[in-house]
Amino acid sequence: MNKQNQWAAMSMVQRIFLVFSLLLGAVPVHAQNSIESVSGSIQGGQEVIRIDLAQPLTADPVAFLIQSPARIALDFPGVSNAMGRSTVPVNQGNLQSISVLQAATRSRVVLNLKQATAYKTQMEGKTLVVVLAPVASTAPAATAMPVFAEARNADTLPLKDLDFRRGADGSGRVIVTLPNNQVGVDIRQQGQSLVVEFLRSTLPEGLRRRLDVTDFGTPVQTVAIFQTGDRVRMVIEPKGQWEHSAYQSDEQFVVEVKPLKADPAKLTQGPGYKGQKLSLNFQNIEVRSLLQVIADFTNFNIVTSDSVSGSVTLRLQDVPWDQALDLILQSKGLGMRKNGNVLWIAPKDEIAAREKLELESVAALQGLEPLRTQSFQMNYTKAVDVAVQLKGVTTGSGSTARSTSILSSRGSVIAEPRTNQIFVTDIASSLEQVQQLLAKIDIPVRQVLIEARIVEASDTFGKSLGVKLGGGINPAGGVQVLSVDGSGVNATIGSSYTAGSATTTSGNFVNLPAPALSTGQAAGTFAVSLFNAAANRFLNLEISALEADGKGKVVSSPRVVTADQTKALIEQGEELPYQIATSSGATSIAFRKANLKLEVTPQITPEGSIILTLDVNKDTVGRSTTAGFAIDTKHIQTQVLVENGGTVVIGGIFELTEADNETRVPLLGDLPAIGNLFKSRSRTSSKKEMLVFITPKMIAERIGTR
Repeated sequence: MNKQNQWAAMSMVQRIFLVFSLLLGAVPVHAQNSIESVSGSIQGGQEVIRIDLAQPLTADPVAFLIQSPARIALDFPGVSNAMGRSTVPVNQGNLQSISVLQAATRSRVVLNLKQATAYKTQMEGKTLVVVLAPVASTAPAATAMPVFAEARNADTLPLKDLDFRRGADGSGRVIVTLPNNQVGVDIRQQGQSLVVEFLRSTLPEGLRRRLDVTDFGTPVQTVAIFQTGDRVRMVIEPKGQWEHSAYQSDEQFVVEVKPLKADPAKLTQGPGYKGQKLSLNFQNIEVRSLLQVIADFTNFNIVTSDSVSGSVTLRLQDVPWDQALDLILQSKGLGMRKNGNVLWIAPKDEIAAREKLELESVAALQGLEPLRTQSFQMNYTKAVDVAVQLKGVTTGSGSTARSTSILSSRGSVIAEPRTNQIFVTDIASSLEQVQQLLAKIDIPVRQVLIEARIVEASDTFGKSLGVKLGGGINPAGGVQVLSVDGSGVNATIGSSYTAGSATTTSGNFVNLPAPALSTGQAAGTFAVSLFNAAANRFLNLEISALEADGKGKVVSSPRVVTADQTKALIEQGEELPYQIATSSGATSIAFRKANLKLEVTPQITPEGSIILTLDVNKDTVGRSTTAGFAIDTKHIQTQVLVENGGTVVIGGIFELTEADNETRVPLLGDLPAIGNLFKSRSRTSSKKEMLVFITPKMIAERIGTR
């Protein structure tokens, strides 16, 4: 029987078994590699760690350095732990112990160090040799730092560009464009300066300069770059409290100096990145492998999209892991979404498209979801007002219509004022949002007691002085008359007689009495008469004087209680009638208020202070006019911030009126001493002051049952 007949005679099960047997026989079986032993020793003054494997490695392990705690981690994919233990104590030199951890088909070797230091790896057959750099013990002024990256290019190439930029967080970024990604870089802090050396590099004439970047407002003050031997040295001079980080992406090398700002309200001080610091040095590593290294370091689960590809050259030293991840994502145009301890990483367009699809799916489901009706009892707010807020406002029309309602497009709300309830009909998710909103707005409003004190004080003083001077002739047989009035002694002697055709009458030839003051008091008088009987002559002298002093104070204290952000008004006074003419010529009576009024709107701030919007009036009845009484008005309108229970003076009016008047007879009034008989004087002084004090107090909530 030939082969074709034999194949045809086989059953389906026999055919499948034969195919699997052939496939298994064609695949060579390789034994999995494993770590046989690890050891640490000091050879020729250098610390050497030897990792013995069952088979030679096909590629160098992925390694990264952790500054705090000081560790070096090496990942061996496809390698198991055949040692029978996971920890090997060493306690020699800078090496404390060696840990070997296995997860699935991969093992990690962790070198626990006393201090962070640089290292080198090399393969010697089946053994991986790790050589630790010695820990420098120099003076504090020059802190030794490990080499950031070793040169992998034997040629000396010129640098391309030097630039400085200011970051959004106030950091200073020195950006150097390298000739390629193989240039070795050494960075160290020396005193208060940062020294960066580019190995096997030259500096073109156009880049040999010293940059003064003080005006950028960053910690960096100057950047100087110059040639020294076969390397280019760059010295960065910062000031104040700062920290630095350095990273490289392909041919761009960046040194970032950030200010340290202590904020007592923050739990974590320093820049926005708060992850544990690490150092990474990779040459053309695949992005997916690099993300896996960060996932192992952070214990986060990372889900990477199939469209994430490409490789990157990255050098990071003392950089928080979240900043390192951000740099990797930015360099490849990737985005990240976090859900718990799982990070999903994909291109930004893919993330945006998926989120858009999810939103469209949610919107489509909302159009099919059954509606429910739920009632809500309002306790402190009006159901009608809440219903209006839930409905929102719709702007635009057609495709541009937008609604501010919390309800869905199918939702509706009805208010029942009698029982103060609202009935909402909508899908379940919207009803849950409505319930959460009502729980925040249907709460008792805090109340405020506002007390105002309006103090009006007056102080008046007045003084006046005047004289009357008169005389005449007393004829034979004349009559002398003395009279006394209420203002004092007023001697009047007078008569008239006829001699031939002449008539003489006695009277006052100087009449300058003391004027009355504005307060209305009349001056007192004192009079005396001198009479010469032999000559039948007499002289009258009357002196009038007044001095008045008055003090007064009026205190008004309106007070009112109102709810937060609710206007309150209290007033007291009287209404004065006055006549007004109509268009027909008839007259009618209208009234105008002369009141004490306090109008206030309080607003309680989150920290417990109170913002008051105030309108205070103090009107009184003034002088009488032909059209009616005048109204003396004092008005203050303002807004002020006051602490709870505090008192503030929101305004005041001060008036000072002084007057000094003198009336005299020309020439005679200017005579020394005797001139006082020919003049009258008055002096008045009036002071009025009004102050308005405001004291707001929050009323404590009373908790209890009746």
